[in-house]
Amino acid sequence: MQNKKSYEIAAEVTPSLRQLEWQKLEMYAFCHFGTNTFTGREWGDGTAPASVFNPEKLDARQWAKEIKNAGMKAIILTCKHHDGFCLWQSDYTDYCMKNSPYNNGKGDIVKEVSDACREYGLKFGVYLSPWDRHESTYGTGEEYNTYFKNQLTELATRYGDIFCFWFDGACGEGKNGKKQVYDWNSYFTLIRELQPDAVINICGPDVRWCGNEAGKSRESEWSVVPYYISNQDYVAEHSQQEDDSDFAKRVEATTQDLGSRKAIDGCKHFIWYPAEVDVSIRPGWFYHKREDFKVKSLKKLMQIYWGSVGGNSSLLLNIPPDKNGLLAKADVRRLRKFGDELRKEFPENLATDCVVTASSQLSDDHNGNNIITENGYWQCGAGDENPEIEITFNTPIVADKIVLKENIATGQQIETFDIYADNGQGYKKLCSSTIIGAKRICRFKKQKINRIKIVITSYRVKATLNKVELYCKK
Repeated sequence: MQNKKSYEIAAEVTPSLRQLEWQKLEMYAFCHFGTNTFTGREWGDGTAPASVFNPEKLDARQWAKEIKNAGMKAIILTCKHHDGFCLWQSDYTDYCMKNSPYNNGKGDIVKEVSDACREYGLKFGVYLSPWDRHESTYGTGEEYNTYFKNQLTELATRYGDIFCFWFDGACGEGKNGKKQVYDWNSYFTLIRELQPDAVINICGPDVRWCGNEAGKSRESEWSVVPYYISNQDYVAEHSQQEDDSDFAKRVEATTQDLGSRKAIDGCKHFIWYPAEVDVSIRPGWFYHKREDFKVKSLKKLMQIYWGSVGGNSSLLLNIPPDKNGLLAKADVRRLRKFGDELRKEFPENLATDCVVTASSQLSDDHNGNNIITENGYWQCGAGDENPEIEITFNTPIVADKIVLKENIATGQQIETFDIYADNGQGYKKLCSSTIIGAKRICRFKKQKINRIKIVITSYRVKATLNKVELYCKK
């Protein structure tokens, strides 16, 4: 290792199986729901009575139906926010559903949402805030950590498979005026024991926060970053610590370069830590009627999608249920348009009736034809400094975007690439870009294409492509 350059060490880092499965999801929903929904607050202080929570028309199946129709593949529920109110029948606090009038104190929102997810083929995840502004043991150290792990155990053992445990780094004072020192490692150990396939996001070892809540992503969002970035204290330091609406507009983190050769020069320890872009469909994270006319436009949602899902990140889109326990009409209208637009943008893959040639290949098992099949992946041969892939269509196509995917199971390698298209008059450059990773979407002006050529202009140790797809908006 001493003789290896930093980028060569980084090239050896690969994702876990749970991270690979998570990256396939691409886009999923957040549902912020709790006492704040009824009090009009964003950050409750734990003083609102449990009786305020009463979603009389709750229909988790409506959530799941609309979220799936929009193209998302999972729901993460705020099972407990900073106010400490639990959306399930907890054995460790009375500040939970047993003191809510909903279903005569016998309701279990976590169960209803997890059941709806499974009915509609969605994965289910949980948000459980370590900051509990209601619990009297918060700030006591070990006693509270035990309390929190007891709640984690309830969620991890009562509701089937959970794909994600989502934590933020918020750590303020409890009602006793004290702050808690979170025992993150013991939380993670418990989750690995009870839900070994679940990813642990943001304040966790598996998935990284992009750095803001504005839906803004980096142009080059590397999945391999220096190890220190995954440190929980580091993450918490940059997390929101108070109810400040301006925090959601922070975008300065997107100007940082986390993974290029220049950024990692001198580093010796790296982690596979892919990015998640979290943003709400409306200004707040909880439902407020006054924001019904401030739902993000279709244009804005698509802009966020291109930058996140199309830029080697996942998209976590918050859609908060209203006081009735339903997704609001304004949000549903936008979600439906969003789903329709995505189906128009990606109607059918055009890279099927074609011939693929490559400037080199590692072996017969890694030939260029693999990028248009499900049989494996292409990898360039040793010594090919600028490998090329050429796709010749048996019948010319009309396209306006290309989707590229690396074989990330063997690491993230491609640094820069160019794409050229030939409409019968010779090759002309379509676009240039940095990184591919799990998925890179490159858009261009709609045009006829006879041949397309991908030229990898720089890579780390080995260049791979798992899939190449072309589309044309309907």
